[in-house]
Amino acid sequence: MSFPRQQARTRRFTLGVPRAFQISPDGRRVAFLRGRDGDDTATCLWVREVDSGAERVVADPRTVGAGDEDLPAEERARRERLRETGGGIVSYTVDREFARAAFTLSGRLYTVDLAGGGAPREVAAAVAPVVDPAISPRGGAVAYVSGGALHVVDLGGGDRVLAEPDGDGVAWGLAEFVAAEEMSRYRGLWWAPDGSAVLAARVDDSPVARWTIADPANPEAPAQTIAYPAAGTPNADVRLAVLSLEGEGAAEPRWLEWDRAELPYVARAGWTATGGGQQGGDAAAESAAGEVVFTAQSRDQRTLALFRADPRTGTVRRVRTESDEVWVEIMPGVPVFTASGDLVWIGRGDAGDARRVLLVGGREMGPLDGGYLRSVADVDGDHVLYTASPAGRPGEVGLWLLDSRGGTTVAVDVPGESADGGSAEAGAVLSGRLRGGTLVVQRRDMESDGVRTVLLRDAGAGGVGAARESAGEIASFAHAPDLPRPSVRFWRAGDRGIPAALVLPSWYDPDAGVRLPVLMDPYGGPHAQRVLYSRSAYLTSQWFADQGFAVVVADGRGTPGISVEWEQAVHGDLAAPVLEDQVTALHDAAKRFGCLDLDRVAIRGWSFGGYLAALAVLRRPEVFHAAVAGAPVTDWHLYDTHYTERYLGTPQGRPGDYARSSALEGWSEPHRPLLLIHGLADDNVVFAHTQRLSSALLAAGRPHTVLPLSGITHMASEETTAENLLLLQVEFLHRSLGAHVPQEAGRAG
Repeated sequence: MSFPRQQARTRRFTLGVPRAFQISPDGRRVAFLRGRDGDDTATCLWVREVDSGAERVVADPRTVGAGDEDLPAEERARRERLRETGGGIVSYTVDREFARAAFTLSGRLYTVDLAGGGAPREVAAAVAPVVDPAISPRGGAVAYVSGGALHVVDLGGGDRVLAEPDGDGVAWGLAEFVAAEEMSRYRGLWWAPDGSAVLAARVDDSPVARWTIADPANPEAPAQTIAYPAAGTPNADVRLAVLSLEGEGAAEPRWLEWDRAELPYVARAGWTATGGGQQGGDAAAESAAGEVVFTAQSRDQRTLALFRADPRTGTVRRVRTESDEVWVEIMPGVPVFTASGDLVWIGRGDAGDARRVLLVGGREMGPLDGGYLRSVADVDGDHVLYTASPAGRPGEVGLWLLDSRGGTTVAVDVPGESADGGSAEAGAVLSGRLRGGTLVVQRRDMESDGVRTVLLRDAGAGGVGAARESAGEIASFAHAPDLPRPSVRFWRAGDRGIPAALVLPSWYDPDAGVRLPVLMDPYGGPHAQRVLYSRSAYLTSQWFADQGFAVVVADGRGTPGISVEWEQAVHGDLAAPVLEDQVTALHDAAKRFGCLDLDRVAIRGWSFGGYLAALAVLRRPEVFHAAVAGAPVTDWHLYDTHYTERYLGTPQGRPGDYARSSALEGWSEPHRPLLLIHGLADDNVVFAHTQRLSSALLAAGRPHTVLPLSGITHMASEETTAENLLLLQVEFLHRSLGAHVPQEAGRAG
């Protein structure tokens, strides 16, 4: 099997990797999702006993009886926002005692006993399809959405509608497009900690413009109409209400009122909850009754406010306000509360130069060594687990555990491995979950394929500084790539110290004196980092390298990992800084390594990377000689409000920024080969982006190639299509650059 086919079949080697961990309150059981092997798209729900190491499948889609997967439209949209390419059980929720889990298959609702075994049972929901179910903390009921109405089904029998649409375009309990696509808020309902009420979002997208997405390959099929809030146009109207389960029938909404005109974006929501830890994906604290907690952001994103609300009266009070003259980032994992009731937040520290873990009303907690804070990963009791990159090492992501009471902070190390993963050049990428003294750590590094999942337990009395011993590993069943080990060299390029990596062919002999054509392989934009100390990040780049290229990957200004100022350097101009940094990294690589042929330079990318690739050959053709641009954002007027306006403001207020950042103008000579690839079903970067660029190129007499993909959304996951896309790109690049692979080397994969 070729590497492109293997990568497509295994969903980029993610099938069979354990994920979506939940830990029991006592830390003795861990639930997770994983397929049965590296080809299995029917993801199963598993439970592992930490003490014995025994694992068992508690729910297998093939035996539940749901039949062939048939997803409702709302679930397909939710998975598209999550970039979820697998199947089977892709998400689940558990009750507070870790006794039951709830999930859906093909729009049908199921629960399963996590403790005593037994087969999953289908819950008789009143209507179908069931979307995004959430089990009550007490385990006796499940809230779900169907047809825009919010239901609660009692597992002992009975289904009631808590709230139903009161107008066209209204839906309860789901996240609107920009919340899911840009704010990483994928839910619209959250249980009260005692199961007595549900906090729900009411979304009215009737003000949002309707766009039509059709499939020219199937003209008999009806077109899809979507509500798409393009930059400068109206957003959905989002409100929050507490819906009590007291009484019968629909609940009277207890509205939470704040200045929604000033702060229209609901970024995070949830409850303070008994017992600490995460509740409904958001904040939790030691509180018998529980309070509502939510954050709201201004449309210009320069203000982010944290609110607490009394669910019985609806009274809302502002707890904290973050402001920034450029924008305030919505940070993962906060707000969250410790068992002692301390509010954990991420904001600018006293010096104002970097983000810190903060105890609101208290002190800065970390990182205090100049590191780059990424997220609060979890909270258990008074212990806060966060991720950060050490100062000057943006490609390394570590875990730190701090005691919010005592102020002690320690780095989390994985037993049995050196701190740098066995490499003098690179560290590792860690992520984790914590509860009941059990810490689940996932590690990626340059020394091994895939992901290593290690369970750590307190070896003594516990506490942040306590020794932790391994309680075994949760195996990954993912296939190893049929590819030579990536040959990657890391450095910081140019005066700005741009994180960069060079990937050379496995067969290349540097002493032969042969210079290689160059392929720049960036993403290059906000919220995505390519230069990481993880072997899996370079598999596709290595495959391209073995086709005869020196591949350069660079994370220029706008990407995460270095500083707030580095991220905000693209404000007002998404084109010039990112393109300039790619050129700087290219020329710096040529000086350092001596094997790059600057007369044959190509660039490829997808989404923002596709935009960057198109810009490169259109604006800097003296540097870049060919480009492959997949799903490029060519005209920022056509992209969504929350993302675009963060960087460029509105088209009405700052038209010059949109013109400056557009791929439709500012071109230079000479013409260079450009391959545009775009899915016709893409509802994120719609096909109109490529169509407008193609029309402009045609009007200017510039030859180019367009490859439309019928039925494909933003990312091609269908096996044959995904494989052939890589093969076609290589063929295009070889033809455009006159590159070839030496006969004695062959083509790896």
